[in-house]
Amino acid sequence: MLGYEEPVYLISVVAKVLTIHPQTLRQYEREGLICPSRTDGKMRLYSQRDMDKIKMIQRLTRDLGVNLAGVDIIIRLKDKINAYEDEIEELKSHLVDTNKSDLSTVKNPLVKRESYEIILFGE
Repeated sequence: MLGYEEPVYLISVVAKVLTIHPQTLRQYEREGLICPSRTDGKMRLYSQRDMDKIKMIQRLTRDLGVNLAGVDIIIRLKDKINAYEDEIEELKSHLVDTNKSDLSTVKNPLVKRESYEIILFGE
């Protein structure tokens, strides 16, 4: 079984599976939205994580009309949220380890480890 971050898919496979032109994938790479691995022969290899990220980019651009600059901002904000959540979990663990507080009774619905979806409400 291959790992989630294991680079195994060629650009042609990703393009066919996601119904996207290979040039679009190259553009996403130029824009810094994705960063596929490279073989020694410089061939791009995509992981399942890369494919999921491309799917998110497609949803944002095709379904919601976000341009690539907006996608970049959304991805950066999402990454910051994840980093802050990791830091919060680390701090909670540290507090519990030092016996200063029992955080098992603290309920904070704003800090949950979940994936985020963008929802737009119509007029």
